[in-house]
Amino acid sequence: MGLIERRIGLLSAIFLCLFVLAIGRAGKLMVLDHASLKERATGQQVGDQVVAAPRGAILDRNGEQFAVSTDAADVSATPYLIDSPPAVAQKLAPLIGKDADEIAAKLSDRESGFAYLARGVDGRSAQKIRKLELAGIDVMPTTQRFYPSKTVAAQMLGFVGTEGKGLSGLEYAWEKQLHGTDGRRRIVKDGAGDPIQTITTQQVQPGSDLRLTIDSQMQLQAESVLARVGTKFQPKGSTAIVMNPQNGEVLALANWPKLDANDPTSATPEAQQNRALGFTYEPGSTFKAVTVAGALQEKKVTPETIFGLPPTLQVADRVIKESHDRGAISLSVSQILAQSSNVGSVKIGLELGAEKFDSWVRRFGFGKPTGIDLAGEEQGLVLRHQEYSGSSMGNLPIGQGIAVTPIQMAAAYSAIANGGVLRPPRVVKQVGDEPAEQPRGERIISGKTAASLRKMLEGVVGAGGTAAEAAIPGYDLAGKTGTAQKIDPQTGEYSKSNYVASFIGFAPASKPKLLVAVMVDEPRNGYYGGEVAAPAFQEILNFALPYMRIPPN
Repeated sequence: MGLIERRIGLLSAIFLCLFVLAIGRAGKLMVLDHASLKERATGQQVGDQVVAAPRGAILDRNGEQFAVSTDAADVSATPYLIDSPPAVAQKLAPLIGKDADEIAAKLSDRESGFAYLARGVDGRSAQKIRKLELAGIDVMPTTQRFYPSKTVAAQMLGFVGTEGKGLSGLEYAWEKQLHGTDGRRRIVKDGAGDPIQTITTQQVQPGSDLRLTIDSQMQLQAESVLARVGTKFQPKGSTAIVMNPQNGEVLALANWPKLDANDPTSATPEAQQNRALGFTYEPGSTFKAVTVAGALQEKKVTPETIFGLPPTLQVADRVIKESHDRGAISLSVSQILAQSSNVGSVKIGLELGAEKFDSWVRRFGFGKPTGIDLAGEEQGLVLRHQEYSGSSMGNLPIGQGIAVTPIQMAAAYSAIANGGVLRPPRVVKQVGDEPAEQPRGERIISGKTAASLRKMLEGVVGAGGTAAEAAIPGYDLAGKTGTAQKIDPQTGEYSKSNYVASFIGFAPASKPKLLVAVMVDEPRNGYYGGEVAAPAFQEILNFALPYMRIPPN
């Protein structure tokens, strides 16, 4: 009996200890862990979800679609509700394009109450996932951005990230208007994780559509011309801008190499850059029009003023030469601009003097952003006149020692074309149902000075000018070539092989309705603006003039 009694006593003690432990555990759960357990239980039954607002479309000036949003879904999981992570992962992997082991690892994390498995899954795959009726797997409706024309205007449009927010270009600059306001909803689930009630806690406000000033056909033509320039001259990159100089509307803003807006991260850095806004370069001879404009407006010269021009000109430690050797000659200001004389342009700049010259550079908008309604604009680099060296006035009047962007040059020439008013270029015409704000322009030169410059710039495209190749029968054109050496980063000196070729012009010369700027970075098989950029200018205008129904003279 003693042995039996001892065994009974031992079992009783064990049961008593287990009972005490159970009471203690229950007490801990009820008292110490009550708050956290209640929170987890509520989290398992009630969840808040963001309802993505439909993103506004981006359209060209005629309503053609550049960017739209299509149905998609985000696939997420509640891991503790999933009985067999490997089996579920095998079913999901081919539908969301992810590795099954990667999915299984997320599903096996029992401490996690939520895990994203994929974002922006296309609508067809999302529907297949819903039909599987997998416990613990949620398919939340959303949208994904799609660019129907793929490469057309891609750098300007930019792209949207996985969170549905614009990351570059128009998508970034106009994020607030395009995105709208996301909604929120509360989903109540039963013990098995199935939804039993959905409550909207914040209404969705769709984003606004953007209607651009861009003409899709003009954009396509400009990009096609740049592609041909790319094939022939194999540059690092190029850009073309087509504008209405009278109101600042940009009709085309093209870049090369091409970029697929639906797959931007696969492109090279050169293809991703919007060179029209983000590329800075020394403008070379296209800048001579600014030098002449300042001298005309200050009444230092007239178009007929004659300068005696030696073969070279010494300015401090700098010897100014022409692009081609010549003897001593005399040229008028009009001839200096038409023939792109370096010596003559520096002499005109010296007539202005450093302080006045600097003020005119800034008056034309250089050294600061133009204010275009796009993201990623550089401001260039302009020295203050107090920082000039002795040779600065031998460089700056011919467009060396100053860094500009293509859009700055286009805006400056637009002021010459429209009668003297500098306006910020713009690419957005309408936001939703409301016209976009039109920025006010600033008069920088008189109408008389602008008219004189237009007449002088006609000589560039005429016989004896540097861009006779750009002429179009029946139309009077005006413009200026640019051939600028780049700085060699290894030596800090001007390169003898790397150039930027450019041409900026407008038509008709007397009453301009179109302006075209072309910039080609480091072309091969030729580098002069007249042979590389001017033919591209001509080809774009050959299309644009009849397309815009602009009659011949």
